[in-house]
Amino acid sequence: MSTMPNSSQFHSHQHHLLLVLPVILILVVVSPLLAAAAEAEAQGQQPMARPGCPDKCGNMSIPFPFREGFQVLCNHSSDSDPPRAFLAGSTRFKGSQIYSDSSWSSSLELVSISVATGEARVYAPIAYSCNTNRNESLFRDQHIDFSYTPFAVSATRNVLIAVGLEAEAQLIFSLFTYQTPFTCRAQDFDRTPLARNGSCKGLSCCEQTLPADQGSGRFSMLWVNPVHDHFIWETTPCSYGMLVDKSWYNFSTPDMYGDKTLLKRFPRGVPLALDFAAGDTWCPVEGQPLPPHYACVSGNSSCANVTIEIDSPGYVCKCWDNYTGNPYIAHGCQDIDECKFPEVYPCSNGGICKNRPGGYDCPCKFGMKDDGKGGACTDVFPPAAKQATVGVIGGILLMVILWFTVILRKEKKKTKEFYKKNGGPVLEKAKGIKIFKKGELKPILKNSNIIGKGGFGEVYKGLLDNKEVAIKKPINGSVRENEQFANEIIIQSQVIHKNIVRLIGCCLEVEAPMLVYEFISQGSLHDILHNKNNKAALNLDARLSIAAQSADGLAYMHSQANTRILHGDVKPANILLDDNFIAKISDFGISRLLARDEEHTASIIGDINYMDPVYLQEGLLTEKNDVYSFGVVILELISGRRAIHSENNSLVKSFLEVHKEQKKATELFDKEIAIAEDLELLDSLAGMAMECLSLDVDQRPTMMEVARQLHILGRFRKVQDV
Repeated sequence: MSTMPNSSQFHSHQHHLLLVLPVILILVVVSPLLAAAAEAEAQGQQPMARPGCPDKCGNMSIPFPFREGFQVLCNHSSDSDPPRAFLAGSTRFKGSQIYSDSSWSSSLELVSISVATGEARVYAPIAYSCNTNRNESLFRDQHIDFSYTPFAVSATRNVLIAVGLEAEAQLIFSLFTYQTPFTCRAQDFDRTPLARNGSCKGLSCCEQTLPADQGSGRFSMLWVNPVHDHFIWETTPCSYGMLVDKSWYNFSTPDMYGDKTLLKRFPRGVPLALDFAAGDTWCPVEGQPLPPHYACVSGNSSCANVTIEIDSPGYVCKCWDNYTGNPYIAHGCQDIDECKFPEVYPCSNGGICKNRPGGYDCPCKFGMKDDGKGGACTDVFPPAAKQATVGVIGGILLMVILWFTVILRKEKKKTKEFYKKNGGPVLEKAKGIKIFKKGELKPILKNSNIIGKGGFGEVYKGLLDNKEVAIKKPINGSVRENEQFANEIIIQSQVIHKNIVRLIGCCLEVEAPMLVYEFISQGSLHDILHNKNNKAALNLDARLSIAAQSADGLAYMHSQANTRILHGDVKPANILLDDNFIAKISDFGISRLLARDEEHTASIIGDINYMDPVYLQEGLLTEKNDVYSFGVVILELISGRRAIHSENNSLVKSFLEVHKEQKKATELFDKEIAIAEDLELLDSLAGMAMECLSLDVDQRPTMMEVARQLHILGRFRKVQDV
């Protein structure tokens, strides 16, 4: 009986393991052992290879095994397409008689390798004995030696088979010590009838399981006795013997007839199952140091003792249950996502698969109990209670649907009422004004889009029809109702002037109708003048131009529009500037849109800092009130100071005192524009502002006159510059 060498002997004989194939083969020795795994494809491509190692030979994946002794030869020659893998370190020899077959190969071709089961499969040759005439035989024995390798023929997965009318296959376990051969005879004519196709029972076919207690894993030779009956050599000249993976070979009656028929049917040989071991020691006991070259390097893996030869220790590595991959490489064993393979890891009725490391769970759905993994989920409630619950839930859902229906109808009715109250029927007939649906403006009405707040409400910036717009959302209850509001909207929509912000449309489906204006990019004069935003661009020429353009816009509203329009809230915050710093009047006519009452007089209709004292006393809004407010705007332009209504810090009061004393207001001018050559122009602007601020309303100029004077000053300045 062959024996497994000890560790030192194993390493000393390594140079004998690799045998050279015929020169016609182009071989690549894959070392330190190829990486990949056939089972990886079925379980989600888990890691099977060491980094940098090739993982395939042709179409076959080869997992990285363990250490030296598992070398694989890959035939890349032109006559091997795709390339084929061979297990190095195993040999088989030809027979020794004169008329023996001379064809042989030094290595066994690999069929597959599985690190999960500790098994390899190879193509093994078929031993045969054939009569060439009445007196001579041609035979080939099968000699496979695994004495110095980690492999052995599996005694549990293989069988010995003899085929032929006078077939006798013998398995010899050692060439150096006498042992009774293990024999399988198929030539007993007393056994009738002949074996049938698909069954190796009866005359002409014999199948025997291997004797595990005789060290079958290390057999030395398989041979077939020559045919003794020379009268049948012409029709059934050959007898065959083979070690083969059980349940693989299906007997066929034509296998008995003709010259080497079975060899032609299986030219590459028959599959033979091999066991292997990762090392030649037992698994280490917990607490003991690991043996040298210990192979189980992956986490989530364990060691299992195996015996591939009687009384010889060995072990293999296995991934834990519910893990897959290669335990012989770092991080090779990975968790299986069982939920991706319901046919292998089922959850019974009602269970919901949830993966976890090292397993999976099947918690039952709501309303069910137990575990869908161990048994079927069952209802928590009895059928009667379930029906009652369904009825209650159905009733609640019906009530909710009815409630939503009522709410939607009320909302729809309210929308129609708002539309009518805000003058929708009148505005439908108007031209040049667009009526927007509430849903069209809703995406813009977000806090992130707010660009301004005031007594009138909030201002939002957004895109409508691919154009930038400003949406003014008034405070609820602040807008007049019915036709008066509608008529004012119509009037404003008809105002088209280069120095007036254009009203595009409105939304009437809300309590306080929203107004949609063109968006002016640079913001208000107030922000630029007092918040230092682009103030460097506000030189004296720019300020004079802004004043003249603003006066043009107000003059147009007062005297040139189809209907006289009063602004009611003239101030720098309502003078907007575009990209070219062209002034545009905004929020005009607000006082006529808003309901008049004492509560709104000071806080909504106008800004107290710019409000005409005469208007505060009499409560009657005229175009001269706008003139007064514009005078305050001129003072802000030339001083750069805010207009604040207080007894101690009033911009208007300061200029009026200087004017009353007939002094120059040089100290009050903005230092950024108050250069010596411009003081005369600034004095003229201050004088114009004093005329606008006169408490005698009749002494105030009209906006047409103010605009004319500003343009004259502008032309005079240009002439001076030339």
